[in-house]
Amino acid sequence: MLSKADVERYNRDGFIVVPNVLTAAEVEGLRKATDEIVEKARGVTDHNDVYDLEPGHSPSLPKVRRIKTPDKWDARYAACVHHPKIIACLQALWGPNIRYDLSKLNLKAAGFGSPVEWHQDWAFYPHTNDDLAAVGVMIDDIDMSNGPMLAIPGSHKGPVYDHHAQGRFCGAMDPVKIKLDYDNAVPCTGKAGSITIHHVRAVHGSAPNTSNRSRRFFLMQFRSADAWPLIQKPESWEAWTGQLVAGEETLEPRCTAVPVRLPLPPAINQGSIYENQRQLENRFFDDKPQKRAAT
Repeated sequence: MLSKADVERYNRDGFIVVPNVLTAAEVEGLRKATDEIVEKARGVTDHNDVYDLEPGHSPSLPKVRRIKTPDKWDARYAACVHHPKIIACLQALWGPNIRYDLSKLNLKAAGFGSPVEWHQDWAFYPHTNDDLAAVGVMIDDIDMSNGPMLAIPGSHKGPVYDHHAQGRFCGAMDPVKIKLDYDNAVPCTGKAGSITIHHVRAVHGSAPNTSNRSRRFFLMQFRSADAWPLIQKPESWEAWTGQLVAGEETLEPRCTAVPVRLPLPPAINQGSIYENQRQLENRFFDDKPQKRAAT
């Protein structure tokens, strides 16, 4: 699935977009699954194990900004975890042994989809090595108008930045205190059925969706099978080995010299990155327009 140039680009920039990975039928199945799950949110009044709700959610106008672990609630999402083309992409980057972690579906509905402030996934879950990435499946066409994921090229080779506010982890970088060239970030755009792969240390975020089109983006976290979590104990041995989606199990973690900053003390607001980031003092995306054209 990945060419030599794709692998080189990923290693250089920390992210790539791969077109035409899912078929039109697979995309349509995910859209129907999403509609069905969102419809059930009419009976929900607060965040729970399935839903993270947008401000203004009501039974008459359900507003969902995240479906948590959608692969647990619908077989069409679960199938993506083992999608042979997705697994082949990851094997091209890391080798044969691939372990799944978890998934989430970020929904940016037309006109009100919430932003996600700048962050590194690595800040949430450091491991013994950094062969980890999130695969994002575009369920809708994504362009500059409907809040694409933005990533800063080469940032995966830098430090792990401070994701704290008022002495507590908040899952976001303060753009006033951490001086990066945020306006040089590249949008990850493409047609529905395309995927993104971004390195666990890549700095990324996304602006609100101000268009009249939805932006549904299904994210799955994967890791090399020899990457072991530093602070999150596996739920059980059966659950840990059950997440191996390709290759062979190992009891020998590969340890590399990677920067680590622990996500402690825990965030005041728990439940999702949206809740964690409520404590951020200085926000970037509230009124900041996206400037860079798709590349």
